[in-house]
Amino acid sequence: MEHLNTVDLKQHILFVEDDPKIHKGISRLFQQHQVPWGYTFASGVDEALAIMDETDMDGVISDIKMPGRDGFDLLAYLRSSARWNDLPVVMLTGLDHPGLKNKALDLGATDLLNKPINPEELMARIRSVLHLKKCLDTIKSQNLYLEQLVCQRTEALEATRLDMIWRLARAAESRSEETGNHVIRVGYYSKILTEELGVPKAFSKMVFLTSPLHDLGKIGISDQILLKKGPLTSAEWDIMKTHCRIGQDLLLQDTHLRDPIHSTNGTLVQDILDQENNPFLQMAAEIAGSHHEQWQGNGYPFGITGEEIPLAARIVSVCDVYDALRSRRSYKSIMKHDDTLTIMRKENGVRFDPVVFDAFERCLSTFVDIHHQYNDTPSVSRLTSLK
Repeated sequence: MEHLNTVDLKQHILFVEDDPKIHKGISRLFQQHQVPWGYTFASGVDEALAIMDETDMDGVISDIKMPGRDGFDLLAYLRSSARWNDLPVVMLTGLDHPGLKNKALDLGATDLLNKPINPEELMARIRSVLHLKKCLDTIKSQNLYLEQLVCQRTEALEATRLDMIWRLARAAESRSEETGNHVIRVGYYSKILTEELGVPKAFSKMVFLTSPLHDLGKIGISDQILLKKGPLTSAEWDIMKTHCRIGQDLLLQDTHLRDPIHSTNGTLVQDILDQENNPFLQMAAEIAGSHHEQWQGNGYPFGITGEEIPLAARIVSVCDVYDALRSRRSYKSIMKHDDTLTIMRKENGVRFDPVVFDAFERCLSTFVDIHHQYNDTPSVSRLTSLK
């Protein structure tokens, strides 16, 4: 193996050729032209691959017929490699076969030159190959930059969406005694519980994002009922229970956006906001409408049972009840963790889905940590991360 002119050059060519005379002839040609690229010679495919494992190349010039593995073997390997699949490769041959060039091109060669090699033609092909590689590298660099930019914009959009969800959830909670930290805790409880159930990650993330909106419908309940210090009358309780339907309707109702507004990729915004095809709004509505349903019935507003109740709503139901019992209200004091579990365990299989409740039991230590981290002190004021 012979290495020549390889120091501090931006582009590098690898010659794969088993004839030492051709090595010397090409070396003299390059020295005469004082070429601005580096070049390395390998006498076979195995040696070429060993070199390429350690050195980045910008082009390969390879003979086809060589002892052992031939040039087509090298070409097939390069085209199957994630690192080298777009590397320009020019094949050389002294064989006179009419279908040889088509075979080379079909396997992914950039070109095929016949021996004996015409020096000027070889120089022209190498310049073309290196120019092509430079263009490919530029495109890759631009694509990488665009991917990073899209990722950054997507993360910013995700953060903005999360912030808007949080603000909307707090707007509903601010009208009642429940603090904004209640919706934070319910969000994190729901995320942990969903992950424990082993559902797909996308579903878990969606539950995390939508669960803070479970009581959005309280916006439609009057202060006289929502802020009443004493127990509610039967009639008032019936009104209070309508917050589930109100929240569901708010999340599913048509926004009547009909102007032909387009996003940057040409998609109609009204298509993006189509409630029937928006999984976020669908899940948020399911949770808002059904988180007070009960496994064996007697819940509200629909009185559905078992698996008729959406899974996300069954998950949030456990989390909401746990946090409500552990929080202070005008009509009750803070309940200790053990006392909360005593009450909730009596409702396992009655109010709560047994499978969800069993997962909840396995997550108790994490629930305690979340309750402590996002307690109702003024210093905890917002949902800050999506982990």
